[in-house]
Amino acid sequence: MGKPKVLLLGAIDHAHESWNSLSSLADLVAPEARSRADFLAECSAGKFDGVVATYRTFASVEITGVFDAELVKLLPESLKFICHNGAGYDQVDVHACSERGIKVSNVPTAVDDATADVNMFLILGALRGFNTSMLALREGKWRGHPPPPLGHDPEGKTLGILGMGGIGRNLKKKADAFGMKVVYHNRNKLSEELAGGAGYVSFETLLSDSDVISLNLPLNKNTRHLISTKEFEKMKKGVVIVNTARGAVMDEDALVKALDAGVVWSCGLDVYEEEPKVHPGLVANPHVMLVPHMGTWTYETQLAMEEWNIGNVRAALEKGKLNNVVPEQAEV
Repeated sequence: MGKPKVLLLGAIDHAHESWNSLSSLADLVAPEARSRADFLAECSAGKFDGVVATYRTFASVEITGVFDAELVKLLPESLKFICHNGAGYDQVDVHACSERGIKVSNVPTAVDDATADVNMFLILGALRGFNTSMLALREGKWRGHPPPPLGHDPEGKTLGILGMGGIGRNLKKKADAFGMKVVYHNRNKLSEELAGGAGYVSFETLLSDSDVISLNLPLNKNTRHLISTKEFEKMKKGVVIVNTARGAVMDEDALVKALDAGVVWSCGLDVYEEEPKVHPGLVANPHVMLVPHMGTWTYETQLAMEEWNIGNVRAALEKGKLNNVVPEQAEV
């Protein structure tokens, strides 16, 4: 029998040596397709027969579309592992993969520090209201005419972290340095060691008591539009909201209305519901800090992510199992 195959969906930008080293274990192949229709046709034609594992990037969705039930159904019978190069994996239907006996991995910790850095940057910028004056400065208007309202110090403010995974816990440490009081809500309460002094509260209490709310939870059917009109109604007037998770965990239309009504004083966003499209109401509001999904946009983090994902491909080839699987498959 010949070597197994590994399918590359997307590009290796940094860890070329590690990727090329896999050639001693498998044939490294890539699709010719540049559209979902063409990719599905290649799958149906058996072009990827013999592929055991696939390495996929977030950007490869432009070629394949999401890994939904339709696509998973057409993947070769030989495929047993999908290695996704990212912490969030909402582009992959894990349930459909499980039904096919395909294990899915992500990159759960390599992204934590860089994403939490952007998170803290957005918190500080939104609290201080810097965006309005940065825009005015570029228009030759100094701070603005009239000057903007005074911002707020982070010290003493309550930061509510919704989703206390690796990024949320990293953010908590950073917020400590600025004197913020941190509370969190998860599906499950963390151990005291993991919580690091953050107080566990109900979802409703987090909404009502937080001065700043940070969204750090994965996107799935249960979290889509978790923050919408009725949730904004429970928040403090003048709350600050930051999202570095996935755009669709928050209803952008409802956010725009809450900003216009003064319920939300300012917000900082790195992710959007329909990327790269941004809601025009957010673009038009000078109190909204907008970053184009750059939470992991550093050389060090991108390299670490690629090395982690390649490590999962290597483990699949050498040991027949992944170094880590997504939580939904942890007990499968």
